[in-house]
Parts: sequence; C-alpha cells; structure tokens
Amino acid sequence: MKKLYTYSRLILFCSFIFLPLHLIAQESSIRETDAFSFEASYIGDNINNLWGGIKTGSCYLGLANFHLNFDTEKAGLWKGGQFHVNAANTHGASPSSEILGDMQVVSNIDAGNHTYLQEIWIKQVIGNVELTAGLQDLNVEFANSEHGALFLNSSFGILPVISNNITAPIFPLTALGLTAKWNISDKTSWLSAVYDGSPTVFDYNPYNIKWQFISGDGLLAISEFQYNINLSELPGIYKIGGYSHSHLVEECLDKKVPDSLHHDIFGFYAYADQKVWELNHKSIGIFTQLGYSPARASANNYYLGLGMNYSGIFSKQGQDVLGLAIAYENFSGGIKSETAIELTYQRQLTKNIFFQPDFQYIVNPAGACHKVSNCLAGNLRLGISF
Repeated sequence: MKKLYTYSRLILFCSFIFLPLHLIAQESSIRETDAFSFEASYIGDNINNLWGGIKTGSCYLGLANFHLNFDTEKAGLWKGGQFHVNAANTHGASPSSEILGDMQVVSNIDAGNHTYLQEIWIKQVIGNVELTAGLQDLNVEFANSEHGALFLNSSFGILPVISNNITAPIFPLTALGLTAKWNISDKTSWLSAVYDGSPTVFDYNPYNIKWQFISGDGLLAISEFQYNINLSELPGIYKIGGYSHSHLVEECLDKKVPDSLHHDIFGFYAYADQKVWELNHKSIGIFTQLGYSPARASANNYYLGLGMNYSGIFSKQGQDVLGLAIAYENFSGGIKSETAIELTYQRQLTKNIFFQPDFQYIVNPAGACHKVSNCLAGNLRLGISF
C-alpha cells in the first residue's frame, strides 16, 4: 500500500507539471514560425528482479526531460543558427547495482537522483557543414542505432567499450566539446568531435554547471563515417568509427597527491541498421553493433550486440514494435563475460503516450562485488511526451 501511495503521488505530481507544459506545446505547434520550441517528456520504469542476481524485489526509477530550442533564422537574426538547452531530472532506485548486479545496466535511465543540465549548445550550419559547441551528449550524434534505440538495456544505446572504459560525455554526465559534421552527399556524412577528457563528477558538480579544464583532464577525440543505402528500396544506415581518450588518473582519492598514472585508451566500433522487409504499415528491421578496444587499460575489450524489430505486429497502422536482441560484453583481467538477452514490446497508446513491457535475462551478471547467479528482470515502462 505504501508503494502504491508513493506511485499515486508521483503520477499526481507529473500531472500538475505536464498539463501546463502540454498547453504550452500545443500553442507552440500552432505558431510554427515561432523561433522558440519546447518539448517535455517523462519515462518511468517499474523493474522487478524475478529471480537470481543480488536479491529478488522491485523498484522504481524515472527520468524527466525538458528541451528548449531557439532558431535564429525564424527569429529574424541570421541563417543556420540554433541554440539548444536540455535539462533533466533522474530519480528513484538503481536496480543494476542494488538488486540485479549486472554490468551492462538493464535500464538506460538508471542514473541516481540528480537535477541537472544535460546539454546546452549552439549550432551553426555553413553550407553542408554543421558546427556545434557547448555541453554535449556524445551518444546523440555518435555510436547510436536506430533499431537498437527500442531496447532498454544501456548497451544497445552506447557500446560498453566506450561507456565502461572511459569517462565519456554520455547520459547522465556530459562535458564541453566541439563537434563538426560534414554532409558529403545525400548518402554519406563524416563526423568528428573533441571533448573534455574527464567531466567533473556529480559530487563536485551537482547540477553540471561547473565546467573546468584542469591539468590531467586530457581529451576525448572521436570520429565516425556514416553511409546511407537502399537495398531493394529498403533504407539502411552503416557506421564505422574510432575514438581515443587520454587523461591522468590519480593513484588515490586525495587530489593533493601529485603521483598519477597516464591512461591512453582507444577503440573502434561499427553499426549496421537495415530494414529487410516492409508491407503496408508492417516492417522488419535488424541491427548489429561491434566494439573493440585493444588498449591495455581497457576493462571491456570487445562487445557484440545484435537484434531484430517487427513493427506493426498487432496493429494495422504500425503503432507497436516487438523486439528481440542480445548484448555480449567481454572483459579483460580474467572476469567472465556477461550476456543480456532482451525481449521487449512497445505500444503507442496515443500520440503522446506509450507503454513497454520488457524482459531481460542476464547470464553471469558481472557488476556485483561478489559472484551472483543468472537473473531475470521484468520491466514495465511508461512514457509521456509533449
């Protein structure tokens, strides 16, 4: 009863928050020529560990996102300019560390309790080149999968050879950077970026507004080539990229200690998203992710992910998607590999609301301090957007 009461209060709170935002969004959509646009969303996960792992049980976690965009051309200032702000609030439990013990993280909104600035950047388009400067999330432009985005396990969003090996500017903690995208043709693009190599942690930077370049931070550089293709008139996108991360790591937690280790980590990755069948509003898409990091300091030296989506399986208008995917993460240092098998189903109830039941079977959870047995996690996700 206490948990039900807590959830009821949360739903009531979200209603008071999002109702006025919805009205604002409706008004903005009517005036399409306005320079400002606003979006808001909320995602909630109710996760249950059905067996295995650290312990059985259930928990709740949520993510609220607020996006504000400003178009300089629509404002009558100059052509090709855009300003973007993304603020976020994460709250609730951390199921992977508290009850499951997996390394890859079963929920991609698992981030602890924070209210912070996720992104704030300015973009300028000059011909077929886009330049973006400011606080950025690497995973928005790099190392992402269109079909993999359906799944809730974090590995299908950002490869573990990046997220587990380096302090990358990804959800929830981002960093200052400069990104350049060259749209070579309608089919090909080349992206490159450089970021602060060590974002300041939430303990010293609770709202992600204290951006510092200090000695030892180093740099993270990443580059990606994208190729769009139609196979039998079915769209696909293929990506290949590489990254290099260099910074100093203190040998102890006392920042006054001068002795440090210089860590250089690099790696490569490849993505493939391809629609293989389509009829009316039904379609099947497949994806593959590959990651390899041969550097000596890499904790995760290679990763393989693959999956398939079936859109429109139960709806005539393609308003639902059924997906099955596998993520395999291999570790260095004698740690056994971890495999996550995910079965998920997403149904769009209205234009702004979806629900998504999800099951993940984790083979050899590797994130706990001690060895734990294989576990089965069940998740019910609810999403609202305006």
